[in-house]
Amino acid sequence: MKIVLAYSGGLDTSVLLSWIKEKYEAEVIAFCANIGQEEELEGLEEKATKTGAAKLYIDDLREEFARDFIYPMIQAGAIYENQYFLGTSIARPLIAKRMVEIAQKEGAEYIAHGATGKGNDQVRFELTAAALAPDIKVIAPWREERFREQFPGRTEMIEYCRQKDISVEASSDKPYSMDRNLLHISYESGILEDPWLDASAPEYKEMYKLSVAPEDAPNEPEYVTLDFEQGNCTAVNEQAMSPLGVMEALNKLGGKHGIGRVDLVENRYVGMKSRGVYETPGGTILHFAHRQMESITMDREVMHLRDSLIPKYSELVYYGYWFSPERRALQALVTESQKNITGKVRLKLYKGNIINAGRKSPVSLYNPQIATMEADPSQAYNQDDATGFIKINGLRLKVASGVQKGSLT
Repeated sequence: MKIVLAYSGGLDTSVLLSWIKEKYEAEVIAFCANIGQEEELEGLEEKATKTGAAKLYIDDLREEFARDFIYPMIQAGAIYENQYFLGTSIARPLIAKRMVEIAQKEGAEYIAHGATGKGNDQVRFELTAAALAPDIKVIAPWREERFREQFPGRTEMIEYCRQKDISVEASSDKPYSMDRNLLHISYESGILEDPWLDASAPEYKEMYKLSVAPEDAPNEPEYVTLDFEQGNCTAVNEQAMSPLGVMEALNKLGGKHGIGRVDLVENRYVGMKSRGVYETPGGTILHFAHRQMESITMDREVMHLRDSLIPKYSELVYYGYWFSPERRALQALVTESQKNITGKVRLKLYKGNIINAGRKSPVSLYNPQIATMEADPSQAYNQDDATGFIKINGLRLKVASGVQKGSLT
């Protein structure tokens, strides 16, 4: 029996690797997707083997992650519930996609994941598998009673690792979980389950990995320019970069200036609310800059149509429907909307803030000669025409007002 396990080397997946091998008497093939964890990948192969893996795949998916997942989502303007930049959500379909490919290559009938029965990730992993390889079976230990009885909480998992001599970063002194990738780091569980706890307080300063606190950021602002071609950022500060290069450069800039920290309570797909703390420095800058570029290059009605779809698109990503036909259909509309999103944006970064400092485009729809409040030299807009425009649009309001007044007398 072969099982491909999504493995990060963290507390949960370290316990799972050892437990699944023992309980299922299986050959466990561990898979870790390099999607920007950086130092978290150091020594992982030795650790996986020591923990019981027959083999470990570490695949560098960072460029694919940036190009095929982050960038399309940025084009869609997706933010879940107006706060969450979907850093964990968008990574799961890529990880699951590669897991399925490895399972097919290795002749494994099963994939396994460490997502809990209370969370969103179980849905994201399994919906991706259903869409790409419907014959693959899934093992989810957190949905097995015997696993939950043995590990009712993180304290028991930490103790299990101690007994098995499995090295993990989590401890009773640092009881929260962390998930990192190229787009963000998320923190949840443990002490963070109290929504009144101030995660920005000085005593939690060491928790953050990607950014300084805004009050510790430089006292002088820094300017940055971003070039866009058809909705994709192609250069930072005049230097051409791949999507991966852009994300890495913006993460450093944003982190330096304390940009992208979010503390929120979100609505999980399974029905409960959960508190999470996120760092998304580069993604926050990219999202803001992209919107500024759209402001002068995107047709009004196209923008309003696309914007009306942002909640639905964001839900599809958050819920795990990346490979669904409806998300693909929305993406086609988004791609069409981005054909003229080309130009340059200049931003000022200062103590957690992103301030627009200019935008320009060779295909800009902004015409200062038409928009000017001074005399219009082009005569493209005749202010007299607004009288009829307002009368026509006000007609239904006048009719409704007359009816209402008649009904009240």
